[in-house]
Amino acid sequence: MIKLTRRRLLHLTAGPAALPIVSRIAMAQDNPSPPLSAPRERPLAERLAAYAHALRHDDLDAATVDRIKVHVIDTIGCGIGAFDEKAVRICREIALAVPGTATVIGTSRRTTPDLASFANGAAFRYLDFNDTYVGRFAVHPSDTIAACLAVAEAERANAQDLMTAIALAYEVNSRLVDSLDIAARGWDPPVFSLPAVALAAGKLMKLDPERLTHAVGLAINDHIPMAQTRIQTLSDWKGLAAAEAARNAVFAALLARGGVTGPTPIFEGRSGFFKQVSGPGNVDVETFGRRGVAFRIHQCSLKAYPAVIYTQTAIVAGIEVAKDVGSLDRIASIEIATTGRGFERTGSEPEKWSPQTRETADHSLPYITARAMVDGDITNESFAPQMYRDPRILAFMQKIKVSEDPVLTARSAGAVPTRVTAILLDGQRISREIDYAPGFAARPMNRDDVDRKFRGNVGRRWDKDRTDRILQTLWALDRTDDLPSLLGELAMPT
Repeated sequence: MIKLTRRRLLHLTAGPAALPIVSRIAMAQDNPSPPLSAPRERPLAERLAAYAHALRHDDLDAATVDRIKVHVIDTIGCGIGAFDEKAVRICREIALAVPGTATVIGTSRRTTPDLASFANGAAFRYLDFNDTYVGRFAVHPSDTIAACLAVAEAERANAQDLMTAIALAYEVNSRLVDSLDIAARGWDPPVFSLPAVALAAGKLMKLDPERLTHAVGLAINDHIPMAQTRIQTLSDWKGLAAAEAARNAVFAALLARGGVTGPTPIFEGRSGFFKQVSGPGNVDVETFGRRGVAFRIHQCSLKAYPAVIYTQTAIVAGIEVAKDVGSLDRIASIEIATTGRGFERTGSEPEKWSPQTRETADHSLPYITARAMVDGDITNESFAPQMYRDPRILAFMQKIKVSEDPVLTARSAGAVPTRVTAILLDGQRISREIDYAPGFAARPMNRDDVDRKFRGNVGRRWDKDRTDRILQTLWALDRTDDLPSLLGELAMPT
């Protein structure tokens, strides 16, 4: 039997701290502590929330403020142009069934901010005439503007807060497109409107970083849209999916403001966004726009034609080729070379050679190029049923072959290159290759161009004096002190 003295008992029960210092040193040598690891980077949603919370109107220089006004004016014009479209009217009527504090543009009535985001976003996007940003794939950052306007009005935000929220939404949307290619894995581009709008709406609601983080998680987790929206025979949903993303994101911000928590970490989690949707990626929030660092809105483009971005340069090239050819009866065949993404979205499916819906037609490279060559232009009227079902156009389209040119795919810096080559009956080849269409960031519209496009979209809905007055008001958006009145001026005559 072993006899335990009080001194021995203390050694056995008190642990290493009670041992003599020499003994503790010896134990440390036998069991060295693991080396200190580098500080772990915060989850992406937290970093995005911190960026959103810290961004201030003072971070926006005068050029950025002017650029925001350009995109707001262009977007509202696109929405007025689509006001009478059936799907837009349905969305508007559903929204107006619920009273609230945010204006449904084109009316003098209001609904909840999430439903106003949906109804207005549907109008803004429906004609596929609003702006675009080309990163790893193409998106429409102005899909976020409807939510910014609706939440700003509901929150009685000032003009500076509104401008900051729009810059924030554009920045988050575009930077995520630069870093994560969700389209390659079969997901729809409005995916990135979810965090962009959640942060912009939360910013207007003055949420703290923790609640902004929850808004991002709530917006993303249950609202990932599939890219079936944009392949084969396209439906009304092509023009509504981004509006639905904005509606969900605004609702998520409202929930977060109330104290509802969201899944986290939404990007890095074991079943999170990187694992399930995008694949791994590096999003360096420290490079995002701020004072002294250019905002991505300066790399966004306006559209000269109401059609998918991948066809904009084909329209220009096709019109130029047709002018050189003269009589199109001289053409034996046409070769259209495009990028990999352009081929996938606009020229890889048989439905694009016999479009049965407006939405399929405005995503059909053969139809749009043929129509541009025949008419010398592409307008909203180009997508009337009698136009895309015209037997002469359908026959002409059978001469067209579309393929990817890897050299074009490799081009960057916002280029959407297309080459149109007509092979004549005598074997002569007439070709034009275009990287940037008018309105692209490399060929920007000036103020007169923006006004001209707006007037074209508004058409005869307002008389010239009223249109002039509305344009003047919109160009002063950054100085308005009454956003509800400004939006009320956009109501249609009754």
